[in-house]
Amino acid sequence: MSSRARTGEKARKRASTARKTSPQRRTLIRVKRAYDPPEAEDGIRILIDRLWPRGVTKAKLAADAWPRELTPSTALRKWYRHDAAQFPEFRRRYLAELAGHEEALAELRKLVRGKRATLVTATRALDCSHAQVLREVLAGKARAGSVRS
Repeated sequence: MSSRARTGEKARKRASTARKTSPQRRTLIRVKRAYDPPEAEDGIRILIDRLWPRGVTKAKLAADAWPRELTPSTALRKWYRHDAAQFPEFRRRYLAELAGHEEALAELRKLVRGKRATLVTATRALDCSHAQVLREVLAGKARAGSVRS
């Protein structure tokens, strides 16, 4: 056996052993409407709206956290009005706002790290909402303050 083959074999064994001895728990972040009933697989439920959802009691919502400082500003929310055509610009502006709240983002990342979490919002259009942007930031797929993310 060549030394190159032995080196490759050793590396594969080390990688295999590392996976077995130090499993990393993946963070699973879902987005759900506040009007949908809580489920066991929701994990930590985080309300991500600036305003409390109409007609939903605290017991029914079952939120574990409500980081209001990570929600879009009132001015941004009113400007956007959930117009899907403006979503790219909304996303850019919201990421810029999030950049000013790194401490709160770090706390939220710590809360959800390695756990199941559900971002709860009253928004109807989940695909073009702040919920998806925040989910991307928490999952590491976008950076707060990043224009290209």
